[in-house]
Amino acid sequence: AMAEAGYEQQRKKLTGERENIQKKTFTKWINSFLKGSNVHVHDLFTDLADGRILIRFLEIISGEKLGTIARGRLRIHKLENVNKALDFLKSKKVKLESIGAEDIVDGNARLTLGLMWTLILRFDIQDVYLEDESPDRRSAKEGLLVWCQRMTQGYAGVRVDNFTTSWRDGLAFSAIIHRHRPDLIDFGDLKAQQAEKNLRTAFDAASNELGIARLLDPEDVNIIRPDDKSIMTQLVAYYKYFTRIKTEETSQKRIIKMVGMIQEGEDLEKDFDVMMDGLMAWMKAKIAELGQHSLPNTLEGIQQLMVAFTRYRTE
Repeated sequence: AMAEAGYEQQRKKLTGERENIQKKTFTKWINSFLKGSNVHVHDLFTDLADGRILIRFLEIISGEKLGTIARGRLRIHKLENVNKALDFLKSKKVKLESIGAEDIVDGNARLTLGLMWTLILRFDIQDVYLEDESPDRRSAKEGLLVWCQRMTQGYAGVRVDNFTTSWRDGLAFSAIIHRHRPDLIDFGDLKAQQAEKNLRTAFDAASNELGIARLLDPEDVNIIRPDDKSIMTQLVAYYKYFTRIKTEETSQKRIIKMVGMIQEGEDLEKDFDVMMDGLMAWMKAKIAELGQHSLPNTLEGIQQLMVAFTRYRTE
């Protein structure tokens, strides 16, 4: 019985730890979209309760209007707003298993986190696909894992098998950044035993140098069992940034190539114009020259003309 009680206590401790990390990460995630608006989430479990911020967030992320927000402070007004948000999600074919408006209004921790994870899956992770595969070949989660494996391939000490323990020592995060921007991280200088330092190096580079939203701190990852949902939420920000940069670089190369082809075409056109001008001038001169000639009326004169014409042809 004592062993069971100890196990239950440990389970509750780990669940509480995971919930705290998710709360922290998901709060930063929603605020990264609310940046520039006049609203901000301080406490995820209380600030979403009246539904106003939830509606504002859905309008920003979807680009659609959800209609009038109930302004009253009574429970009925809060339920009306949260239901409006949940109905909008259902209209987008988002499955909200066992999450009701009452749960969010009451600040139910587990179900509020569940709603946030559903939003992250629908509006962020769902966009992940590998460009050399059809989007429906594998799930977006699998696609994200394969992308991470490809980005970290060939890096010593890095093996990405999951979204938990593979990221603890910070080397995998550092490898992804180093592959795209080797100038930001000295990968050879990193040691697996210095997890805290590696994680800080990676998160500082991503946030300060690249402007990628910082959703995790080293202490959130350097634990026995890192939270997979929090790590995926951070990684999808890396995926979106680096794939966007790659797309922009490809577009720039195409534009440069196109400009080069247009320039080449314009140069050819100029050369052609110069050649045509030369030809027209030559023809004009020849016509004038021939117009001035009168044919001789002696055999000798004709023979001299024939000799001149033969010379012109051979020269």
